[in-house]
Amino acid sequence: MIKHVITLVYAMAVLIIMIYPAMRTIEQLGKRNSFINKHYNLLTVITTIVLSLIAGLFLSYF
Repeated sequence: MIKHVITLVYAMAVLIIMIYPAMRTIEQLGKRNSFINKHYNLLTVITTIVLSLIAGLFLSYF
């Protein structure tokens, strides 16, 4: 249980840092697909959360 909490704490710490890579990723994908341009904000938020959780997992286990 404590490992899950530590992972979430690390993810919250890198949440702001992951906004820029998420925006860049969605912009690159948006050049190819018009569906992504319609849902740019939602996809950016989801990508930011996923990237921060991945970084939190990385920080908690290494």
